[in-house]
Amino acid sequence: MNGPFSYFVTCPKGTEGLLVDEIRSLGATDVMAGQAGVSLSGDLDLGYRVCLWSRLASRVLLFLARFEAKTPEALYDEIRSLPWEDHMAPRNSLAVDFLAVRSEISNARFGTLKVKDAIVDRFRDRSGVRPDVDSDNPDIQVNVYMYRDEARVSLDISGESLHRRGYRKSEVAAPLKENLAAAILIRSRWPDVAESGGPLLDLMCGSGTLAIEAALMAGDVAPGLLRLNLGSPGWRGHNQPIWHQLRRKAEVRKREGMGRIPIIIGYDQDAEAVQYAGSHADQVGMSRCIRFETRELGEVDGLGSEAPGLVVVNPPYGRRIGGDSDLGHLYARLGDTFRNHFPGWRTAVFTGNPALAPNLKLKPRRSYDLLNGAIPCKLLVYKLATEEVIREKGLRGAEEKNVSYAADGAASEMFVNRLRKNLRHFGKWARRSGITCYRVYDSDLPDYPMAIDLYGSTHTCAHVQIFEKDTESARVDELGKEMKSQLPGILEVMPDHLYLKTRKRQKGDAQYERMGKSGRLHEIAEGDCRFLVNFTDYLDTGVFLDHRITRQKIGERSRGKRFLNLFGYTGTTTVHAAMGGAVSTTTVDLSSRYLAWARRNLDLNGFQPEGHELVPEDCVTWLDRASKKKTKYGLIFLDPPTFSNSKSMSGTLDVQRDHVDLIRRGLGLLEPEGMLLFSTNRRNFKMEYPVRAGFRMTDITKVTIPQDFARHQNVHRCWEFVRTDEEPNSA
Repeated sequence: MNGPFSYFVTCPKGTEGLLVDEIRSLGATDVMAGQAGVSLSGDLDLGYRVCLWSRLASRVLLFLARFEAKTPEALYDEIRSLPWEDHMAPRNSLAVDFLAVRSEISNARFGTLKVKDAIVDRFRDRSGVRPDVDSDNPDIQVNVYMYRDEARVSLDISGESLHRRGYRKSEVAAPLKENLAAAILIRSRWPDVAESGGPLLDLMCGSGTLAIEAALMAGDVAPGLLRLNLGSPGWRGHNQPIWHQLRRKAEVRKREGMGRIPIIIGYDQDAEAVQYAGSHADQVGMSRCIRFETRELGEVDGLGSEAPGLVVVNPPYGRRIGGDSDLGHLYARLGDTFRNHFPGWRTAVFTGNPALAPNLKLKPRRSYDLLNGAIPCKLLVYKLATEEVIREKGLRGAEEKNVSYAADGAASEMFVNRLRKNLRHFGKWARRSGITCYRVYDSDLPDYPMAIDLYGSTHTCAHVQIFEKDTESARVDELGKEMKSQLPGILEVMPDHLYLKTRKRQKGDAQYERMGKSGRLHEIAEGDCRFLVNFTDYLDTGVFLDHRITRQKIGERSRGKRFLNLFGYTGTTTVHAAMGGAVSTTTVDLSSRYLAWARRNLDLNGFQPEGHELVPEDCVTWLDRASKKKTKYGLIFLDPPTFSNSKSMSGTLDVQRDHVDLIRRGLGLLEPEGMLLFSTNRRNFKMEYPVRAGFRMTDITKVTIPQDFARHQNVHRCWEFVRTDEEPNSA
């Protein structure tokens, strides 16, 4: 039983992108980020490698089955029907981990009992023996996750959460989980610092987790080496020789890597915490590689290294330790310590109280959102000026006044101020509205003709389009360089998550032509729906943010109706209709590539192909065929391109010229009381369709333009047509 298998690997929220990169480095190719984890497929060897080598994962779940279960009886029957005898012996013990979200079965304890009863009853009926339940050390660990009444059943082959490396036997106040500490170090670029021989200093080391994880990384030590067994040792598919072989190879790499560990030091004013830290380092065999000392903040002397390194600190938040009383002063002392002792170093501050960060009087190069348990936190990464820079440019005083020293030139103060103001305004609005993808800048200033959209994925991405038609080509190149240098710091995104494009005046279908072949998709959320977007291969990303409200309206009006999406693109509107309860959907688009994308969007939201038809055909041709079949729909969305001259079409399409014919054909497919929404983004569009008997037409443009696009009311136009009689006159 060596696969291939489907896996879901869980991780702390905010680290999914890092986990994707890590798992790819372990040899996986088919990897996709999800919420609090990643999906992948591969053989048993790959699953074991993730258990042994992942520094970021929490659990490795091996997929067994998926089914709908709206009632406890359905859950019991489906679980009981699975061939559990293929996975465990009757006398094995088991444990069940059950979680339900937005499902009829909402009580975790009740769901756990149903799953356990179904499994043991199957064995009792077949062999007369009931497996025991052992929550602490089971032979088999079963995981059931339910979302919207769909159950996903897996085996947990990792067992105890992978963040428990096995070296931390004692706890001090507010410890960091090991995989969160690893994420902090990776985001802070510790692997690069270590490779260059730079040291690491943790100024508030507590139980030593950051220092120990740093040593494991630098020494190429597998974090799972202290775990002798996997999580389901009684699983009949377990291959002990593969596991032992992987461990032996990891032991060899550890012996070779230990000599490469640079200087790693941890300070803390709590002597008891320092004692625990030393004990933990000894557990993992790192006591000779890490130095822990009891010191007050600011008591820093020579570290024995000339190479610049990383100083990292996880100061009190004022929530679990101490309180807020004097933390502002503490953060100010931290900033002074950074400036006075670590010129040229990278510094990283992980805080659950970001409001205290300005007391550091430093400007972060990067900022990342993470969770420490249930506490929202920020990781702030700084690069301190070297002594030479401070001396040559006289910047020490400026640094203490929180001035940024970008060496690559700076955007105009007016643009930076406008963008930061927009970030505050639209960020607050988006958080309040539950919106994760939105526009923060829309050619607000004539000298900066561009659109900047933020996409909240596993990490924040920025999609920037510079409009060439509004400026000279030389200025476009200048703006591109300027934005590439400045926007990561202003928007707080990583440079490789900033996607710059030049948007020229489009001809024909150029807007939809492919620009690259990376194929990399990012998952985003819009309300209850999830979409896949592509920032590199096309001019647009796969979702038009200005139609956010339009999609919401369609979702609200789709229940019990047959939905038709003409010029359907990547099917985002179809997903909203399906999520809203449409009895069926039909999506028509000339591009088979976009329809394949639409299928992936539907799959991502749990909708099977049955009842959701995707038609790769010219919409005009399809409308002719549909009218002959007399097929009727309760809700239609018609959003044609401004112009199209695709080679697959018999002619051309011009929305100004052809909209009357398109609307007429669409209205002919409406059921009584059915609704058609027509939309276009053509500038200066003039609606020429006359209101006919049997239909009511309403211009709903104003209520469909979101707040983040309200600066330009012509971003799109939208009309609502409602059939008002049983047999209307010809439209």
